[in-house]
Amino acid sequence: MFRWLNGPGAVFRHPLPGSTNYLNAYDRDGRLIRAIDRSLGKKEQKMEEDEDEIDEDEEVDEDGEIIPKIKQKSKKPRIKETKDEPPLPKENAEDLVPFPMNRQFRSQHVLSEELKDAIYEMVMVDGKSVRNVSATLGVEMNRVGAVVRLKAVEKEWEKKGNPIAFSYAKAILGMLPSTPYVPNDPITHESINDLPVHRATQIQIFHPVSESRHFTRRDAGKVFDRELKPAEDRVPHTELVQLQKWRHEGKLPKERIQLQREKDAKDAQSKKVLERMRKEKAAREIKKVETERSEFRFQDIRIESVRLTGRNKEGVGARYGIPPQDRKKGQVKIPTSVG
Repeated sequence: MFRWLNGPGAVFRHPLPGSTNYLNAYDRDGRLIRAIDRSLGKKEQKMEEDEDEIDEDEEVDEDGEIIPKIKQKSKKPRIKETKDEPPLPKENAEDLVPFPMNRQFRSQHVLSEELKDAIYEMVMVDGKSVRNVSATLGVEMNRVGAVVRLKAVEKEWEKKGNPIAFSYAKAILGMLPSTPYVPNDPITHESINDLPVHRATQIQIFHPVSESRHFTRRDAGKVFDRELKPAEDRVPHTELVQLQKWRHEGKLPKERIQLQREKDAKDAQSKKVLERMRKEKAAREIKKVETERSEFRFQDIRIESVRLTGRNKEGVGARYGIPPQDRKKGQVKIPTSVG
């Protein structure tokens, strides 16, 4: 072990900045593989330039004397290094293998601190919706919500003066591949429009259909379940599907932007109406009785709302937590269904 620490493993005492520094990125002699490949590429380029030197044929002047050969180099431009060129090539898939014995595993990219700050500012400062930020930056909506909540906690801790391990977070991010934030040309972090798997589609059904019938995805969904919507209505970002339809219809970019703005305004108005209806319904169902010291609120509860087990979230006391029944006698503790 000490032989390895003093030999090839000595490079890990001072990790390479801006790199994951995984074992698989180095050879047995402790040399960075992509740095070796870069140096070999430069040598091959130099050899090709030397081979491109052209020798002109010998010529004879009017007196019969031989004119000496003149070596000329080809007009092929050379690639010159500039100060802005990165010192090392970008990490490839082989450099993102943290476990040498498990080469199928690839280390996934994480959000950089700049990208997290941009997400928080877009949602909390600019007032953009989570859906809009997700489509703009290529980050899944659940991740956008998690970033906003955690950033809010971080800023609250900063106001209270609680210690925050910024150096630890910086060291961890330096050892993981991260997605940078590019304002004018965002880099897609992950797939944001994956279709969730519905339980009704996990079975195989052979449904005969006549050749003359126009059988669509909506009809296929009804075969599995009468309430199952088609794929374009179940994806997280349905607006991206609509944009693609407008593009296929031949609409210009300005027209698509205008239609999307009108659709966003209509959706915002419908959300306000639903929120107002929800508040009016809650005001009708809840009866308030004010006293000198407090206010009591009474609400009628139906036994049908708690279902057969009595453990539905709409039941009485659900907001305070329902105790588990795994220690009660006579309770079935094995799975009764699969899927």
